[in-house]
Amino acid sequence: MTLWRPDPDLIRRPAYLSLAEQIARAIHDGRLESGARLPTHRRMADDLKLSVQTVSRAYEELIRRGLISGEIGRGSFVQTRRREPDPPYLPERLGEVIDLSILKPVCEPMHLDRIKRALGWLAENLPASSALSFRPNVVFPRHRAVAVEWLKACGLSISPQNISLTNGATAGMTVALMSVAPPGSTVATEAIGHHTLIPLATYLGFNLEGLAIDDQGMVPEALDAACRESPIRAVFLQPSVINPTATLMSAERREAIAAVARKHDLAIIENDVLGPLVEKRPPPVAAFAPERTLYVTSFTKIVLPGLRIGYLAAPDRYVAAVANRHLVSNWMATPIMAEIATKWVADGTAMELVEWQREALKRRHAIAAELFANVPYRAHRDGLHVWLPLSGERSEEGFVAQARLQGVAIAPGASFKISQDEWRPAVRISLGSTTEGELRAGLGVVAKLLLGDPEHLLLAI
Repeated sequence: MTLWRPDPDLIRRPAYLSLAEQIARAIHDGRLESGARLPTHRRMADDLKLSVQTVSRAYEELIRRGLISGEIGRGSFVQTRRREPDPPYLPERLGEVIDLSILKPVCEPMHLDRIKRALGWLAENLPASSALSFRPNVVFPRHRAVAVEWLKACGLSISPQNISLTNGATAGMTVALMSVAPPGSTVATEAIGHHTLIPLATYLGFNLEGLAIDDQGMVPEALDAACRESPIRAVFLQPSVINPTATLMSAERREAIAAVARKHDLAIIENDVLGPLVEKRPPPVAAFAPERTLYVTSFTKIVLPGLRIGYLAAPDRYVAAVANRHLVSNWMATPIMAEIATKWVADGTAMELVEWQREALKRRHAIAAELFANVPYRAHRDGLHVWLPLSGERSEEGFVAQARLQGVAIAPGASFKISQDEWRPAVRISLGSTTEGELRAGLGVVAKLLLGDPEHLLLAI
């Protein structure tokens, strides 16, 4: 049993989360060592004059974060070695928390009504092949032909035979990485990049190298230098606003990256999940290097979160590899979702919902601009989030924790850190994951925290 005890004078509402943060801080600071046994729920509740239910919820939160383990009949123990990295977002929405941590599109009852009607239509029109066939080539030829039209709206011209339907962008990027980056190879990406790349590199056995970025994304000279210093096999890019820092890469920069990739014979994986949502953007990198770029897009971030379907467009040299790896990892995309996506692309519903999304985001960016009027931050008017650097001596972990104590969840910037270079603390804030009223309230909390004394923030945790 450890001698450290939480301070009851520092408990804030919600109490369970405040208690969890105190214990988490003690673990991170070394005041609670790995293997230390925590007091029983009843003992902790009595010591702090809290309910047993509150303590139980605090312990459950710590278990969710991987900081403690509960063993039936023995108690709760600190475990400082985590098996998996934390996601930047809350795995589940807690009732009293305004969740600005998870990146999702704006959704209203209209979206649920649309998918219900689509499912009703599907009940009357489902092709036999979508319900009964195991063979992708039997199910998807019609869907690939419609996908060609959607990819044109994304700025890409490609043959149906080069398109694979996937269960969203995550499946698409995983298959693309499996196809071009064998175990032991190295993939270059932005220094601040996709949060799943680090665990994916571990699972798939490739090395990951984060390269310098500026206000347009990856610096071509940094990619060229990395290729001259070590054998880079592929480069993973998010050039169109979906990247954490919300940057939009210019056409000239895309062409320069393509030239470096061609010079060193690199494969390019382009993650473009916002697709046509971003107006007046340059053509995809795939348009500048079609012979080597695997292009990933999907509908979940711009049409409907539950429409988990996407397209992976691959050049001829990788078509067979993509097909094989997709078969062994997914077999094929879910046909019922493909039917809805194809119907919505063909009848214009998908683009209508994209245009609706763009207008909804404009209103939300206006709220962010109002509340962050005196704060430097990065955003794009068609993007789903803002990137907020933290000034002065602010602790990123402390800032995120303090926001949680005040009922607002935001994503720590370090979750997107790929490079080991010096880090400037920041947070990512989603604009689409709540109602406009909740967004205004949540951003108001963040704005007030930015005006506070960083020293006070640390003491309040």
